[in-house]
Amino acid sequence: MSINTSAAGSGAASNASTSILLGRVLLAVIFLLSGFGKLTAIAGTAGYFGSLGLPLPTVTAIVVGLIELLGGLAILVGFQTRIVAWVLAIFTVATGLVAHMNWADQMQMISFLKNLAIAGGFLVLASSGAGAYSIDAKRG
Repeated sequence: MSINTSAAGSGAASNASTSILLGRVLLAVIFLLSGFGKLTAIAGTAGYFGSLGLPLPTVTAIVVGLIELLGGLAILVGFQTRIVAWVLAIFTVATGLVAHMNWADQMQMISFLKNLAIAGGFLVLASSGAGAYSIDAKRG
């Protein structure tokens, strides 16, 4: 079931589109900031990724930074939202499984649960679509 978010719809549809826009902004912020941070501090990010045992840590840092930055931007403006939301949901769960598995450390457990919650938000967005206030809606 999808939410009626057409501009010609009722006030409820407009409220839904406004809520979806707010949700997109809130989901995008963490990815925009994180991606930008990774891409502007490649050496530090690569060092951390290397400590996790990830292969080709510099390349991985660049790829992860680009996924976060470009994915966050796509969610923010509502471009290819359903596809990007699925990609970021999977990415976010994978990130939790790679970087936040030391559950004896309460901060790692909280970070893992945060990732699951973010992935849940992306799955809702993948189901609802970007709403009326988006590039997707303008493109039809």
